[in-house]
Amino acid sequence: MTTHRIIIDTDPGVDDALAIMLALASEKIEVQALVSVAGNVTVEQTAQNACRILELAGRTDIPVYAGCARPMGHTGVNARHIHGVTGMDGPDLPPPTMPVQTQHGVDYLIAAIRTAPPDSLSLVMLGPMTNLAVALLKAPDIAQRLHRVIAMGGAWSEGGNITPTAEFNFYADPEAADIVLRAGTALTLLPLDVTHQCLSTPERLARLHALPGRCAAAAVAMLDRAGQFDIAKYGWAGAPLHDPCTLACLIAPDLFAGRKVNVTIALHDALTRGMSVVDWWGTTKRPVNAMFMRQVDADGFYDLLARHLGRLP
Repeated sequence: MTTHRIIIDTDPGVDDALAIMLALASEKIEVQALVSVAGNVTVEQTAQNACRILELAGRTDIPVYAGCARPMGHTGVNARHIHGVTGMDGPDLPPPTMPVQTQHGVDYLIAAIRTAPPDSLSLVMLGPMTNLAVALLKAPDIAQRLHRVIAMGGAWSEGGNITPTAEFNFYADPEAADIVLRAGTALTLLPLDVTHQCLSTPERLARLHALPGRCAAAAVAMLDRAGQFDIAKYGWAGAPLHDPCTLACLIAPDLFAGRKVNVTIALHDALTRGMSVVDWWGTTKRPVNAMFMRQVDADGFYDLLARHLGRLP
């Protein structure tokens, strides 16, 4: 059985929390560390939220590092209107007792990638790409040492979810996304095209509600609260579940399908800033730089999620 050794770069966030839980529950995943970034809420809060998730799951052996507090090119945005003031509103989780490491998250990423055997460590990105972009600017050599980067980000056929054209993670720091997309790493993107198919319908939520354990209880409490915003926004039968798709793609890649394409990021025009320009048909002849997923077995995804959440305490 192939085991993936990963670092999770994250801005928890409700769907981040479920993605981290999915990683912790999988026998195919070895989580080396969590690195927080400003995104859904501040970097200080996302670091505290990462610690809360690890304590909830009984995994305080995994260190947490705080990364970048602001995007590279503009004033940051947040998603408190969805995730709440804490980023994980819903369950009543106590303040964490485990410490956040003193080393800056970017410096940790550089050191961890450089010291790992080449092609042995993957980076899973659940938020804005600021930390990796800064790391690449400081240490360009790490681009070729990573096994792969798998990220929730971008959109093509679904338009945007924070502006008419841009997905939140790319819009929150488009300069960072541009740097990562041009770095030459083996990159897989799970965009809105996929995540908008993974709807937390009442039937799927009922299955999660029936699971034992404090982790599952916290997960559904977060989903119940945060999902109301997207249900009202889209008028769908359930809210889309974004970040866990990254871990599901590592654990069960046959659930997903896509194509290697060229993806670039719009940086300048106010109406399209942060937009992922996906050359699906190869019309520009630019070299491919990402595996861009567009199909998912949504029932299979929720089966995987339920099975794994049921394993946690």
